[in-house]
Amino acid sequence: MDVDTGGDAGALIDRIVRPLAPGDRKAAEIGLSRVLERAAGPAGAPFRAALAADPRIRRVLLGVFGNSPHLTDLAMRDPARLARILASDPAAILAELVAAADGLAAPDEAALMTALRHIKQGAALTIALADLGGVWDIVRVTDALTRLADATLGAAVRFCLADAVARGKLILPDPADPAAGSGWVLLGMGKYGAHELNYSSDIDLIVFFDRSRAKLADPDEAVDLFVKLTKRMVKIMQERTVDGYVFRVDLRLRPDPGATPIAMSLDGAFQYYESMGQNWERAALIKARPVAGDLAAGWNFVSEIRPFIWRKYFDYAAIADVHSIKRQIHAHKGHGEIAVHGHNVKLGRGGIREIEFFVQTQQLIAGGRNPNLRGRGTLDMLARLAEEGWIEAVARDELTEAYGFLRNVEHRIQMVADEQSHCLPDDDAGVARIGRMMGFRGARDFAAALRRRLTCVQGHYARLFENAPDLSSGTGNLVFTGDEDDPGTLDALTAMGYERPRDVTAAVRAWHFGRYPATRSTVARERLTELTPSLLTALAATDNAGAAFLAFDRMLAHLPTGVQLFSLLCSHPALLELLALVMGVAPKLADTLGRRPHVFDTLMDPAFFDAVPSAADLERNLARAFAEAATYEDLLDRARIFGQEQIFLVGVRVLTGTLSAVEAGVAYATLAEVVVRRLFDAVEAEFATIHGRVPGGRAAVVALGKLGGRETTAASDLDLMLLYDFDAEAEASDGPRPLAPSQYYIRLTQRLIAALSAPTAQGLLYEVDFRLRPSGNKGPMATRLAAFESYHAGDAWTWEHMALTRARVIAGPADFAARVAAAVRTVLARPRDPDRLRADVVEMREMIATEKGTTDPWDIKQVAGGLVDVEFVAQYLMLRDAARDPGVLDTNTAGALRRLVAHGSLDPAAGEELLAAMHLFQGLTQALRLAADGPFHPADVPRGMLTLLARVGELPDFATLEAHLRDTEQRTAALCRRLLGRSRGRRPAAAAESMNDR
Repeated sequence: MDVDTGGDAGALIDRIVRPLAPGDRKAAEIGLSRVLERAAGPAGAPFRAALAADPRIRRVLLGVFGNSPHLTDLAMRDPARLARILASDPAAILAELVAAADGLAAPDEAALMTALRHIKQGAALTIALADLGGVWDIVRVTDALTRLADATLGAAVRFCLADAVARGKLILPDPADPAAGSGWVLLGMGKYGAHELNYSSDIDLIVFFDRSRAKLADPDEAVDLFVKLTKRMVKIMQERTVDGYVFRVDLRLRPDPGATPIAMSLDGAFQYYESMGQNWERAALIKARPVAGDLAAGWNFVSEIRPFIWRKYFDYAAIADVHSIKRQIHAHKGHGEIAVHGHNVKLGRGGIREIEFFVQTQQLIAGGRNPNLRGRGTLDMLARLAEEGWIEAVARDELTEAYGFLRNVEHRIQMVADEQSHCLPDDDAGVARIGRMMGFRGARDFAAALRRRLTCVQGHYARLFENAPDLSSGTGNLVFTGDEDDPGTLDALTAMGYERPRDVTAAVRAWHFGRYPATRSTVARERLTELTPSLLTALAATDNAGAAFLAFDRMLAHLPTGVQLFSLLCSHPALLELLALVMGVAPKLADTLGRRPHVFDTLMDPAFFDAVPSAADLERNLARAFAEAATYEDLLDRARIFGQEQIFLVGVRVLTGTLSAVEAGVAYATLAEVVVRRLFDAVEAEFATIHGRVPGGRAAVVALGKLGGRETTAASDLDLMLLYDFDAEAEASDGPRPLAPSQYYIRLTQRLIAALSAPTAQGLLYEVDFRLRPSGNKGPMATRLAAFESYHAGDAWTWEHMALTRARVIAGPADFAARVAAAVRTVLARPRDPDRLRADVVEMREMIATEKGTTDPWDIKQVAGGLVDVEFVAQYLMLRDAARDPGVLDTNTAGALRRLVAHGSLDPAAGEELLAAMHLFQGLTQALRLAADGPFHPADVPRGMLTLLARVGELPDFATLEAHLRDTEQRTAALCRRLLGRSRGRRPAAAAESMNDR
């Protein structure tokens, strides 16, 4: 279709190249009849006369009314206006309307809104008819729409400012020109800033205020006042009334729109762009133009922001970051066939956005060195890029022609119903209508022409970025720019397994806006942008995508810097997979990583998986941490940091299979021993500064339970007991505040418990349980060694001797530790009545089963045939035979079973079966404690955890593991019944009460 560039004047009806063919003849005739009905009175006489005098008008209107309900409605509103438009030069009509807006002096807001909407109606109809009729080309059309926006927005701004003056809120330099010197700056962005508005376009604005220019009655109200002014301006422009609206307003291109007011100070804007501005914002600011308000202040801003937009050197780094926006729009570059039905001519493949990015990225690269490449207009810059040698002339010509064609398609899509849409209809009839409005005879011709342009654009765009890495997820759109959720991105995230995709998009945008310290540098954001699709894919692969993502976000929030980590994860996919595994499969580990992100540094060390730190290594590292503590409280914090980090690192080794269950139990126990030993030394020293020391006093910390047996898990409490002794003549400690020896060691024990278990600013270290001391909760917190020996010689219950089979001294002077160990060994090796022992053990087991029994096979500790049964068998046999052969004693259950077999106390076949069960139970327990402390329900955990459990159980899948677990528990229960027998029904009340106390 030939077009008139607007150079010739004359009536619009005389300059229409070719009337549109009415697609819907019936709708066209109805539309015309309705216009005639509205023109029945005197006011409609000009329209009736024109229609009767010129048959061309009927043909033109039938073509318009048969394709566009929106334009039909505009024509019906004022037939006389329609007649005047057809009989006039469209440029003159537009100039008249712009002048009316520029000179508008409405008495109130309602009158202003009505006047502006009438102006918009007239301009929209004029521009549409000039566009559809081929009178104006795309440059003239978009410029006309932009001039209309400038005029109407200016009127709204002047009214708001004048009203603020009338209310005593603002003092203006020139009341006759309220905007001048007001300090209220409105920047047009995107297509608006470039004079490229589309037919139903929003106007993208960034609103600032200049404190140095704005004269407020109360300067402290600046933010509040300009926010209110901006809200009122938006209402005037976009609120729908019976007369429609003027322009929709979009304020989301401002700095960090989720966290900043809709009007912000220029100082705040400069600070943001200098510290956290992103490359896509640089691209957006290329088109920034002061459009209303204090234009002088606006142009000052545009001048001062140039160093942010335009770098001094060729900025090839920016090309990857800006292109990532487009790579996120499409799952794979070049994937699939370019569509027609439903195709988005703006964002889709080969669309308008690709032409704009083609221009803007090259402007960013070279504009810092070449001011000639800093223009706003897309077509102007295509020409300039060719002149400067950045692109070939054929690229300029093909992209220029395609841009005009696609913008015309976009306008016709929007003219149908005045919707801000860029998508072609999904049905044949709808596509045919757009084709007719483009001047094509049929849908097939139009579709072929459209595909040619889209393919051409895509080819040029792909060649520009052909060496860029793929940032797609392989699932669909991944767009996180701006402040609005992209529907395709939400769909893609849902398909990946994210149950709350809007939470994900909000968090990723927060990363992009630098709200975390780790994302405040430009380089960090560039690396994270590149990493994001791979990260989301890896987290989704854990089958616990939402929880894994939130865990990563928590970690990111605590990172002081991010460049090193993001770069590392980009270049080492295996580490990314490991990170995702932790986040998705082991919530407790993920929580540690969230609070202590720097522990990830250790995982970067190639030697991490080679060896577990020895006790000496841990001692040395903890001593170094304690040496840097400024106070006792600081020392406690450092102990928590150290302990949590080391627990995390052991857990990662279990998670990745580089540490077995037995090795993990030893590693956790070794860590706990080192921490308890070093903290006990610190507590004793701190306590002595106040209370001195007891003459001849010495104390030892005894580990029992899982710690004593070196079977500790990531969630184990520490079962401890403190034994002490002192010179017989000692009556009190020798410090400034002396204490009696018994009170001294009780208080010392309380201090140790607090040092280990009290929450501090750095969180928790260990839960501590002292109920296994003599007499349990009824006895003193600390026990003198002689009292311990006396108690266990006559008053202790059998189950207390069972607990002592796992007693191991972990802190205290070596000589005193040896005395304690000997005392324990004496208790364990004393002769016992085998029948009475068996009866007591069985009674105790049945009492526990009554109170805590379960049929849940995953309650591995308490279920019949579970851990407790195996431990009871080992402890029973050790107590039965230790008097005869002390060599059967071992604090570790598996070690005890081996000794019992080796010393003839346990049948080898039974021992082998119990050891196999113990191996399975300990492995599963270690893995389960990485996820949670509560009950385990297979249906509620991700498949990654089930896979981990199957691997730990050395079986091919979870179903096989569960069946094997049930079978093992049943066989173990039968074996334990055979070894222990059943009770004779006696249940000592005192024993039950004593157990409950403990």
